[in-house]
Amino acid sequence: MIDFAGITIGILLLVAGGAALVHGASQLASRMGVSPLVVGLTVVAFGTSMPELIVNVLSAFRGETGLAFGNIVGSNIANLALVLGITALVRPLTLHGDLVQREVPLLLLGTTVLVILALDGYFEGNLALISRADSIVLLLIFSIFIYLTALDVIRVRRKDVIVSEIESNPLVVTRPVTRYSAPYMLAGVGLLYGGGELTIVSSVSLAERFGIPASAVGLYIVAIGTSMPELISSVIAAARKESDLAVGNLVGSNIFNTLMVLPATGLVSAIEIPARGVRDLAFSWLLAAVLVPVFIFGKARLGRLIACLLLLTYVVWAVFRAV
Repeated sequence: MIDFAGITIGILLLVAGGAALVHGASQLASRMGVSPLVVGLTVVAFGTSMPELIVNVLSAFRGETGLAFGNIVGSNIANLALVLGITALVRPLTLHGDLVQREVPLLLLGTTVLVILALDGYFEGNLALISRADSIVLLLIFSIFIYLTALDVIRVRRKDVIVSEIESNPLVVTRPVTRYSAPYMLAGVGLLYGGGELTIVSSVSLAERFGIPASAVGLYIVAIGTSMPELISSVIAAARKESDLAVGNLVGSNIFNTLMVLPATGLVSAIEIPARGVRDLAFSWLLAAVLVPVFIFGKARLGRLIACLLLLTYVVWAVFRAV
């Protein structure tokens, strides 16, 4: 119970720290004259993935790469099955713009590259891992993604519906209230660090207590906990009928996890793929592949029936994975 309590408190601190950091950075960016659109595309998107980033980097420094791997892959699976399913149950999602629809194939491409890089050693009879060289390749792909996204926004301007949705995001500060921006950011960093340390220590202790791999704890408990910011943001966006923002938040978060958070961890320490990790990567790829026909060829709509199927798929995978 103590370990569960530690993980819960740690995740709550991570979420609070990410929110405080986003608020303070958003205020600072507004004071510097940065447009709400840019703030929404960068600061807010980055902030919702801060829990995963902090947990992973600290885990790598501690040599707990199994926990880091489980956190990212588990978070990606939770986002595309659990969180997306819950969000579509709140309100069916229909994409109206082009920007998010372009990101869905990019997510599939990024996931495919990750799987190939992870398995190249396995095919050669060596350990399956994400090396530092692999991490650099993924970061280079991420820089291309950022460039293409920025170029799309500059070209599209306000023609795409997600532009106005991002600017109306309640997490984006549009008034330059800067008096407390620095304290907010410092508090956010402190909460993120403290929450990350507590989450990692409690997760490792829990794994040792029950004799299970740390990657399993990261895959279920930590991954779901660190996906709470995405769940809250997407449900709020869906309730406000901002489907593009709800889906874009999840797709963007998975792209960020795959092409930035995981390789940032790999630069600190090579990430060995744990037992059954190959199956988890394959399942993550399959979920990304399913989104392509749903959002690109299926009139860009995800209704409650598909949402229920996604939730059922997540439950079945979780039970199958635990056996």
